[in-house]
Amino acid sequence: MSRLSETDVLDALRGVNDPELHKDLVSLGMVEQVVVDGRKVAVKINLTTPACPLKGQIEGEVRAALERIGAEHVEITFGASVRGPQQLPLPGVKNVVAVGSGKGGVGKSTVAVNLAIALSQEGARVGLLDGDIYGPSQARMLGLEGEKLRVNEAKKIVPLERYGIRVLSIANIAPPGQALVWRGPILHGTIRQFLQDVDWGELDYLIVDLPPGTGDVQLSLSQLTQVTGGVIVTTPQDVARIDAERAADMFRKVQVPLLGVIENMAYYACPSCGERSYLFGQGGGRKLAESQNTAFLGEIPLSMPVRESGDAGTPITVAHPDAPEAQAFRQVARQLAGQLSIRNLSTLPMV
Repeated sequence: MSRLSETDVLDALRGVNDPELHKDLVSLGMVEQVVVDGRKVAVKINLTTPACPLKGQIEGEVRAALERIGAEHVEITFGASVRGPQQLPLPGVKNVVAVGSGKGGVGKSTVAVNLAIALSQEGARVGLLDGDIYGPSQARMLGLEGEKLRVNEAKKIVPLERYGIRVLSIANIAPPGQALVWRGPILHGTIRQFLQDVDWGELDYLIVDLPPGTGDVQLSLSQLTQVTGGVIVTTPQDVARIDAERAADMFRKVQVPLLGVIENMAYYACPSCGERSYLFGQGGGRKLAESQNTAFLGEIPLSMPVRESGDAGTPITVAHPDAPEAQAFRQVARQLAGQLSIRNLSTLPMV
């Protein structure tokens, strides 16, 4: 039996498509390294995100393709390089993701912080901007209350760091409990400063926790930077879904692509028997995604540990990373990362 060559391997991998991007691995530039020793083949696949939701499927299809051409021993390793649009939204920041909701009380900030941490746990470089100027909550949920921001030698604000993510919130500037009675122009200036006068460093994803509704902060964000995409958080009931539709319409009007819908408080699972109770109805998030022609990124259960861990300053993805609720956040984060890769497909260099 003849020896395999690198050309044989690459030809075989041209028959393997990324399941989400629907193009072959070679054309997408995802085959970083090929080493052939007789019938032994080692390949390194460079994924478009460390949070790739279909990594296992890609590995299985690569292995099968190489075995079909006679490889007797296949070694597959993975790397990841998150890519953004051709023009980065901010220096060093590849993707800006806005997390919004049509109304308050749907757990948007809880979703935002756990998404940021979950992406970081997958290996991405992540920042979290608390854009809810009037009602900031990220400092509390991350145990950063009372800590103050500093300015570096370049006169840039340095974000705080906690649980592997970089964090910026007005709560770490204004005195505790102080009401910020600001009109729109001051809000606009604050958002501009938080985007342009901050040393965010190199980030794969900057998650922006928007205030509820469709007001000044949302408009300022879209004017001041190129938002890669928006995510809508809703609960299942019809009232929340109706308000979430307005948030989706807002993203369209400011030309922010809608990446998907997350359904929070989707159900309550009995801790004793596991039976699910759909306290707020069922399927509202999926219906919203279908009506908006966007992806349904997943559902998060209603859970006391999620609330307790956020109040304690250690989000569920940190406090109980193996809990079902944390796993749900991690799965949603992977789906979000996949949608961002799809969104950026047009800017990926082709081989």
